[in-house]
Amino acid sequence: MPDRRQSRQDLELSILGEQPTLTALEVAAEAGATVAQIRRLWRALGFPEVSSEAAFTSSDVDAVLKIFSTVDSGAVDFDMAVALTRGLGQTMSKLADWEVAILLNRVEEMAGDEGGGSRMSHAQRLVDDLNPAFERLLIYAWRRHLAAAVSRMEALGAKEEDLHTTYVSVGFADIVSFTELSNTLDEEGIGDLVELFEARCHDVVSTAGGRVIKSIGDAVLFVVPSAASAIEIGEGIIRVIGRDPRMPDVRVGISSGSVVTRMGDVFGPPVNMAARLTAVARRNRIIVDAATAELLPDTFLTRRLPARPVRGFGIVEPLAVSRR
Repeated sequence: MPDRRQSRQDLELSILGEQPTLTALEVAAEAGATVAQIRRLWRALGFPEVSSEAAFTSSDVDAVLKIFSTVDSGAVDFDMAVALTRGLGQTMSKLADWEVAILLNRVEEMAGDEGGGSRMSHAQRLVDDLNPAFERLLIYAWRRHLAAAVSRMEALGAKEEDLHTTYVSVGFADIVSFTELSNTLDEEGIGDLVELFEARCHDVVSTAGGRVIKSIGDAVLFVVPSAASAIEIGEGIIRVIGRDPRMPDVRVGISSGSVVTRMGDVFGPPVNMAARLTAVARRNRIIVDAATAELLPDTFLTRRLPARPVRGFGIVEPLAVSRR
């Protein structure tokens, strides 16, 4: 019987390029840092605490040296470097999980096409074939998104004294009765549904010039500069999901106002309001707050709905939106 642990170690070695042989103390000594700093950066990347075991490689030393070189240049201080490291760690963790989940299907296909064989060996061959091109694609995508983020900051009219605050329309779309629906599906069915929901929402949001902030299984949070574009996105999501007989119904809540951006996320009353509005929206309908309604052009009609209590906001009078 093949040693599954050894196969896993071989795959990790193929990915990392070298065997971990250094302790945190040794990394600190080679990089001219303290053990506390090394452990802080390691935690910021999203990895569990290590004590005296050999968990690091020479690549880890190089990474720490690059970080401290940037700090020594005065471009950022150490706290800012840790914050950037945390953002990188959170993003890469999600991307790695996503890549593995997608590639598992390919590994199963390879095992079937080639009459079995070790899945770890198929996975290692796939990683070896894919990763060189994928690493280059990572840099390309990062540069593209960095340029887009800078353009967004300028286009949104952020004030110099607070570059983190912008005025946007925030949308929240969720699947109606997802808990009940998930009880009727197996694990693969739930996964396929969520993946299709997220993919379609992402396409609609991107096409209309918006940005998906995060996906939460049965819900998607997005932002867009204009209220009209937010309605267009809501209509698009309802069209490609709620109107598809093979997909569940959806609800969309939209709120407008100032939000604070941090680590790729957005915070503020409009975010909370958009999420709350979905709870009062009917199936395959868009509900907005008064601030959004005031920003809409004459091509849209709004209809006031009965006032109702909204958690965290008191009594709110939402509005339904339709086109003339």
